[in-house]
Amino acid sequence: MSPSPVTPDDAAKRIFCALDTLDAATAIAWAEKLVGLVGGVKLGKEFFTANGPSGVMAVALTELPIFLDLKFHDIPNTIAAAVRATGVLRPAMLTIHAGGGTTMIRAAAEAAEEIAETFHFPRPLILAVTVLTSLDDEDMPALGVSEGVADQVMRLAELARDSGADGVICAPHEAAAIRRALGPGFILVTPGVRPAGAGSGDQKRVMTPAQALEAGADYLVIGRPITGSKDPAAVVRNIAADLAGGGVGKTSESP
Repeated sequence: MSPSPVTPDDAAKRIFCALDTLDAATAIAWAEKLVGLVGGVKLGKEFFTANGPSGVMAVALTELPIFLDLKFHDIPNTIAAAVRATGVLRPAMLTIHAGGGTTMIRAAAEAAEEIAETFHFPRPLILAVTVLTSLDDEDMPALGVSEGVADQVMRLAELARDSGADGVICAPHEAAAIRRALGPGFILVTPGVRPAGAGSGDQKRVMTPAQALEAGADYLVIGRPITGSKDPAAVVRNIAADLAGGGVGKTSESP
């Protein structure tokens, strides 16, 4: 299926900005500069450990959708309880580790349904983390994985899909293969996205935003290139314009 063109506004909605900071005031200030410019913001373990649910709620007051990236990984009952506990935060997306297995993934998906029924808002997407973008093929043997990253990612993505997850977190390099194998309805969220000229930081498997969308990603997680800029809004606008100007379009369904 050929991608259809997108406008800069449409492209920007597919960007989730990672607010990687310990300081709630800094995160709120970044978020306020991005209101109306991005699809949402990502808050991870760093922020949540320092600020807890109240910090998340403070950022949510900007009315930007929240991608709560806590990468839950535990026994199924514990994961279900953890997902239900996030209900008051109204996350748009939640992450778990695909390595937790079928029963754990199903427990998370069922708990997400309970959140929607209890709080009467859209069910948070349950996204399974495959292989962290800080790892590459050379890291696999030490983890007890005999095959390369691409094979392990596909195995975990199929497991996640079959177990009720809405999608996966994957590096952009794996997005095209997952899209071909699992179809248009499965959500792909890609970290490891860096605009041309930006450093890769601690990521090993990176692509530009245009390359990631062309590969089949639904949402792009971009952090430091935006938050480290003197003008985050301008960076987002430039990325969105590049995406639209490059003819990159939508190849899958989004929620």
